[in-house]
Amino acid sequence: MSVGFVMLVHEALNRAEQVARQWASHGCPVVIHVDKPVNRQDYEGLVASLSDLDNVQFSHRRKCEWGSWSLVAATQDAATQILAEFPDVRHVFLASGACLPLRPVQELVAYLNVRPRTDFIESVTTEDVLWATDGLEAERFTLRFPFSWKRHRALFDRYVRFQRWIGFQREIPESILPHLGSQWWCLSRQTLSAILEDPDRYYYDKYFSKVWIPDESYFQTLARLYSTDIESRSLTLSKFDFQGKPHVFYDDHLQLLRRSDCFVARKIWPFSEKLYKNFLSPDVAGLGATEPNPSKIDKIFAKAVERRTTGRAGLYMHSRFPQEGFEKGKTCAPYSVFEGFSELFEDFETWLEKAVGGRVHGHLYAPERVEFVDRQPVFSGALCDSAEIRDYNSKGFLTSLIWNTRGERQSFQFGPKDNQDISWLISTDPNAQISIISGAWAIELFNSNMNFSAIKKEAGRLQRIELAHLKILRSMYTKARVRIWTMAEFVEAPMEPLQTIIDEIGQRNVRRLTEAPKMVNLDGFGQFLQNLKNQGMQAHVMGDFPTGNDTEQQVSSRRRPYLVQ
Repeated sequence: MSVGFVMLVHEALNRAEQVARQWASHGCPVVIHVDKPVNRQDYEGLVASLSDLDNVQFSHRRKCEWGSWSLVAATQDAATQILAEFPDVRHVFLASGACLPLRPVQELVAYLNVRPRTDFIESVTTEDVLWATDGLEAERFTLRFPFSWKRHRALFDRYVRFQRWIGFQREIPESILPHLGSQWWCLSRQTLSAILEDPDRYYYDKYFSKVWIPDESYFQTLARLYSTDIESRSLTLSKFDFQGKPHVFYDDHLQLLRRSDCFVARKIWPFSEKLYKNFLSPDVAGLGATEPNPSKIDKIFAKAVERRTTGRAGLYMHSRFPQEGFEKGKTCAPYSVFEGFSELFEDFETWLEKAVGGRVHGHLYAPERVEFVDRQPVFSGALCDSAEIRDYNSKGFLTSLIWNTRGERQSFQFGPKDNQDISWLISTDPNAQISIISGAWAIELFNSNMNFSAIKKEAGRLQRIELAHLKILRSMYTKARVRIWTMAEFVEAPMEPLQTIIDEIGQRNVRRLTEAPKMVNLDGFGQFLQNLKNQGMQAHVMGDFPTGNDTEQQVSSRRRPYLVQ
């Protein structure tokens, strides 16, 4: 007894010829159906190339279309022919022209000889199907589908919605319970002949000819009527992506296919010379009685699906640019944003880099240029210091910076003078640690040589920008770790908040801070704020800063910073 192969071929006829010759030369009959749209000259060339093999035949050609009854009809023709012409065939194995045997044919024959009455066909009820796509599971059996899903997608969808709206439902024959499964099966002669010779076949064919994708349900359903021993699995390794499209195997999948222990795999890229050379070689290594185990490689495919659907946190690429809010992660690593610190402390960037390590940049979003660490003109990932290029995609600039320097903590300065486009990005990014001394931007105005009327106007503008920024950081959508101090609170006791920030960054095992960075001279700053108030501007983001020239005049009670999460 032997196994016979039915092959459905529509392209890459040279590869189909190689596979058919491999099976036929080892005593396994092959009946090939070639899709009618295939060029007649190419078809006749295939017939001629296999004419030296007596156990290779060709069935009546039909025009086949994905998801249509024509695929089932072509399979019926070829299966009827192989059963009639080759009485020694005990099992019929359905394959495509893109299939490739992974193990010696003798092992498949021996495997099936031990299981003479077993049918290998994936067959599950619609309630148990987890892989059906496009929302049509039970409905594929109860609605009508006169329009091609591939060629007339809009008409297909509109007609489905129309049938749902009017409540139309086709009657399912009483004798069957619809099942779904992979198109690629291996059925025993007894079961397959019972399906093809059923007295009610005309009625079943008429019903399934109006079912959507009947090649995944016709044999899967009728096999349940006649089989005495069904194993609901396929002997063909066939993996699908999250859209229901088959994975294509290439040369670099050689070891992966070997590891699966399966007898046949699809879908093989027709130009995979390495795969065809290895698996069609007469010296291909056998596995004996090893059970096919595609689950051994399921983890790899699950990872591939996850990578395809969710990508990598913080990586934005052309192949899967995410919609707003659907990215896996806005950035790929933690980073820190300091607002007001470089204004309040002299040489704060150098001090912070020594304290916590990592890279400490200046104002990356300054209006004139990007202030990279040490004011480099070009930084990691070929990011340049051009403000114009940065502002073309200000969010992408930050995510690229974090991605290009992953493994090294990045910190940068920010303020109301900077480009504010990233406010929502950093506030909704769980990787961001934002520390703010509100009102510290006024120190630069205090030390400026501008007319007071111009100072007042600029102070009002910057305060409005900072208030808008703080409003975003206090919103319910904020996911960053945000700490906000007014300038008055921070100046009152700077060591505690600095220690909190350093501990939170946690780059190194640092000791308790014994000395803060040098604070700028604030003598007269309180009076400066009072002058702004006297001129009609309420400078309230600085807090209750003491009036007078002595910065040691502080409020006796210490206020703790508040945390926004």
